[in-house]
Amino acid sequence: MNLTYGVKDRPKFGQLIVFAFQQLLAILAATIAVPSIVGHGMSQSAALFGAGVGTLVYLLFTKFKSPVFLGSSFAFLGSMFAAFGGAASAGAGYMGLIIGAFFAGLVYVVIAIAVKIAGVAWINKLIPAVVIGPTVSLIGLSLAGNAVGDTLTYAATENGFVMGTKGWIGFICALITLFTVIICSVYGKKFAKLIPFIIGIGAGYLFATVMYFIGKATANDAFIIIDFSAFNNMQWIPDFTFVTAFKSIGEITPAYVGTIAVAYIPVAFVVFAEHIADHKNLSSVIGQDLLEDPGLHRTLLGDGIGSIVGALFGGCPNTTYGESVGCVAISGNASIVTILATSILAIAASFCAPFVTLLSTIPSCVMGGVCITLYGFIAVSGLKMIQGVDLGENKNLFVVATILISGIGGMTLTIGKVTLTEVACALILGILVNLVVSKSGKKEEVKEEA
Repeated sequence: MNLTYGVKDRPKFGQLIVFAFQQLLAILAATIAVPSIVGHGMSQSAALFGAGVGTLVYLLFTKFKSPVFLGSSFAFLGSMFAAFGGAASAGAGYMGLIIGAFFAGLVYVVIAIAVKIAGVAWINKLIPAVVIGPTVSLIGLSLAGNAVGDTLTYAATENGFVMGTKGWIGFICALITLFTVIICSVYGKKFAKLIPFIIGIGAGYLFATVMYFIGKATANDAFIIIDFSAFNNMQWIPDFTFVTAFKSIGEITPAYVGTIAVAYIPVAFVVFAEHIADHKNLSSVIGQDLLEDPGLHRTLLGDGIGSIVGALFGGCPNTTYGESVGCVAISGNASIVTILATSILAIAASFCAPFVTLLSTIPSCVMGGVCITLYGFIAVSGLKMIQGVDLGENKNLFVVATILISGIGGMTLTIGKVTLTEVACALILGILVNLVVSKSGKKEEVKEEA
């Protein structure tokens, strides 16, 4: 695709800050959601700090050639719950988070060494375009439910969505955000075309704020779709994981370490598959094969060590974010300096309680409107990868069909304490099907006569 700013380009300083802020908005909701879901007093600010530092580590290992931000990984949620569930105290649980991230990072290091020795040719043969294309699409499609759920968050009930007054207001807010992003991206002039998310989120936030004051003036809670109560209990200084963890280091037992290893190591192999898909997707966006340059071994090391650093400060292992890739694709800004500025901004923002709190008050419906475009671009990027694949041949058709149907159908497998996500299951099945059919000779398809 045509990029306004290439990987090596440097936007002007004023524009750079705005671009970095847009990237931060794109990854913020998911990054701070993980510590909120896990609970146990985990700090959102610390997770944001860890994501910023982890991204810096990733950029260093990849020689500043891969423009993507690392944020808190949802794949390790079950592992993090296990860390606290098997701990003698919350402090020991925090140490478990660090130990677990170390195990996961170690898996990445071992794979990186193997890739460095053996090269990446085997990966390209094992996961060709016919496999990786629909898998990348699936990453976007698997998140579609989250985008729609956020869009209709105020209409959600146990039995589905019921559009009451609040549901309609939230839905309208999401549509305002969505169409503002689209209009800015398609019809925007110069700078507006580069920051569609900031303008879109701003428009949605403004609408939600107006509805808030209308609701307060009329004493009608149905109009209130934004919550400003978060400002009442702002966390001014991040509560870093290692501070609590090392106070309870004496409580760590060999049995507990074994539990953590079983919870984290298998998941790291699952995330490895998604790592390849993310970097294949990013490669197609920037027009440069990142698995070759800077090399898969470097992206793995950056991701793995970045995860350890992220957990050390915020408790959450990091991973490359599809939202970040989507932001690069839609805005046409692949400048590595923008990602560097975003990581620095994330670190600085983690110490600014009012700023982090303000961002956390962005309504879910606003982010839903944004994520429809972000996740949609991931799905479309995958489809672009299979444009050169002949789907007239059954052997290709079966591979794509297996991946899409098993993934969209939500196939997940739980083996012990490890859960293979729908993306991981679909990718594994796709690889197996491709191995089975790839040896078959080319056969002409029987075409029906008109």
